[in-house]
Amino acid sequence: MEVCPAEFVAFSNRLADASGDAIRPYFRQPIPVDTKPDNSPVTIADRAGEAAIRDLISRHYPEHGIIGEEMGRENEDAEFVWVLDPIDGTTSFITGRPLFGTLIALTHGGQSVLGIIDQPISGERWLGALGQDSLLNNKKISTRDCAALNQAALDSTSLEYFNEIELAAFEAIEKVVAHRRYGTDCYAYGLLAAGFVDLVIEATLNFWDFAALVPVIEGAGGFISDWNGDTLGPDSDGRIVAAGDRRIHKAALEILNAA
Repeated sequence: MEVCPAEFVAFSNRLADASGDAIRPYFRQPIPVDTKPDNSPVTIADRAGEAAIRDLISRHYPEHGIIGEEMGRENEDAEFVWVLDPIDGTTSFITGRPLFGTLIALTHGGQSVLGIIDQPISGERWLGALGQDSLLNNKKISTRDCAALNQAALDSTSLEYFNEIELAAFEAIEKVVAHRRYGTDCYAYGLLAAGFVDLVIEATLNFWDFAALVPVIEGAGGFISDWNGDTLGPDSDGRIVAAGDRRIHKAALEILNAA
């Protein structure tokens, strides 16, 4: 059996369409914001987006598992498991910034074989599938060449997600790069895949935060791993390095581990 058949790719687009339809009515509207036990925000839009996706999966692929940020896990030992983050960047969402995204991944044996980054306000959708070129709105994309860190544009969500040791390592790279920006959550990885950002470094991510990113980055010619250079999966520690060019991926790993 083909690991990522065309029917799953088509279905993932249906999932992104449904989540976008559920999320858009709440954007820049006065909605309540709740605080989860980990002190992160959550809204009715997060829950509505995930509910819409889960409903479609349960109706069309009831044998598949689901891991979602807002509504937990079901049948997670299944051969195929969907990994969902309905709004990656809820802080951006509640402050009216269209830099959040819906992350939808399909895993097979723990490996991400399909990923979508969907921005339902701007209408941008990145799609990556194992063994295929990544697409942005159905057009092939690729990362750009960047020979050295001092030529690189670096992105990260927020410095507050690094502990003291991780922050020192990150700052060692931050001092070297040409440009640095913050606060773009998953959108930064889409920009990297499309050739506008060279390096993204994060910590404290959950599986649903990065599962969808792997096929998108790799299908665009980029590289994504943990801080040790190992392949990402359900048991990864949440420290991520993504780069458009192998040379700066290697250089970043060397500095992170030396620090």
